[in-house]
Amino acid sequence: MNQVEIDNRLRWKCRRGMLELDILLQGFLRNGYAALDEDDVLRFAQLLDYEDNPLFDLLMGHMQPADRAFAPLLQAIRRSVRSD
Repeated sequence: MNQVEIDNRLRWKCRRGMLELDILLQGFLRNGYAALDEDDVLRFAQLLDYEDNPLFDLLMGHMQPADRAFAPLLQAIRRSVRSD
């Protein structure tokens, strides 16, 4: 799979059924995704496998991730929207 196909798949996975998630995830793709290390790229892919409501709760800070290694990534996603 080439980089364009990966980018298109990632953009598609960031399109959600909830406008707020679309805004957060699309903003992060524009403003923060490129700076992720390999571990956080994998964590981001894992986040995208969540259902919309739990993902929204994680991103809004209403729920804490079971794995604390996700906390910096969640903060980076939140910050990316503020820089739009």
